[in-house]
Amino acid sequence: MKDSNRNIRRNQGKFPEGDAPEFEQLRAVVAHLRAEDGCPWDRAQTHESLKPTCMEEAAEVICGINLLERTGNADNLKEELGDLLLQVMFHACLAEEEGLFTIDDVVRGVKEKMIRRHPHVFGDADPEKTDWEVIKKAEHAGRAPVDDRTLDEAMCEAKDLIDRARRRKGFL
Repeated sequence: MKDSNRNIRRNQGKFPEGDAPEFEQLRAVVAHLRAEDGCPWDRAQTHESLKPTCMEEAAEVICGINLLERTGNADNLKEELGDLLLQVMFHACLAEEEGLFTIDDVVRGVKEKMIRRHPHVFGDADPEKTDWEVIKKAEHAGRAPVDDRTLDEAMCEAKDLIDRARRRKGFL
């Protein structure tokens, strides 16, 4: 038996299994990693410290899409989407610990956004008359503005993070 299997058995009962949906099991695994008896590395992470990993995982999703297109094999894409989902779950766990929001808030927010942005699908609006810019402007009312400068700074930071990942992996 592999050591990892032994470790999984040792930790049984610390996170839901069996009938619990996979998403809830992942939430519980991440929470356990962050717990006092969890992993010291995971407990030390912050939103800031996870930026490089988040960017790298997003780039690896693109690699998985490219591999799917070239080979028809979806295994890599499935794995990389899981790694990116882990990043989302991890950041949501951090935010919940900080009292900011939960993963349920994230899921609810994106669900509601998709419904709002598709009134021709979820309502009776005429797709030809749907003004996406008006919908987006209404969504952003009352929030801290994301202006062009702020977005450009984030794009430059993302590029720097990707360049560091490329150097670490030997591509630069």
